[in-house]
Amino acid sequence: MAESGLSYRSIGGIEMKDSNMVTLLHLRLLVGFLGERAQFAWWPTAFFDASSRLFLEPIFARTARLARYHGATAAARRLHDEHVGAGQVFHLFRLPEEIEQNLHASIQGEASEWPAFWALREPTAALEALALLADGTATVHEGPVAVGRSADLPAPELVKATAGVYLAAFRQGIRTYPYFVN
Repeated sequence: MAESGLSYRSIGGIEMKDSNMVTLLHLRLLVGFLGERAQFAWWPTAFFDASSRLFLEPIFARTARLARYHGATAAARRLHDEHVGAGQVFHLFRLPEEIEQNLHASIQGEASEWPAFWALREPTAALEALALLADGTATVHEGPVAVGRSADLPAPELVKATAGVYLAAFRQGIRTYPYFVN
């Protein structure tokens, strides 16, 4: 079906809109979930756990989902920055300012339409969704991996390549940090 020029598809039980920016946001949410302590433990947070929701909702009654998103993003950003640096390169959790603003606007406007993302509990479903975003897997090694130029973001090929790197890393049990050069 199509609405507002966007088409929809279901990935791992998650309704996903097809647009470059929204797909990039989906990738960030999936990797943010998979990198947390209860899944692959790349960072020591649990913003997508039910306990986090119970803790955050009384404090951020109207914006708990946004707080969960920003918490997971900040934890992932810190880890990625430690491995690829900040400044001359970008990565999924630190993108050029205009893209960050667009992602923030998307998550604010779309949060109510993504109940399945906020209810993610199974890494298997998230990996399946990531596999569909990746459209294949990549061969990766541990550590930083250059996947393209930041000027090309959010091109579908670059998003797919990034998803493939993360997917391969999660499946191989290694940590890799895809990044984009200026």
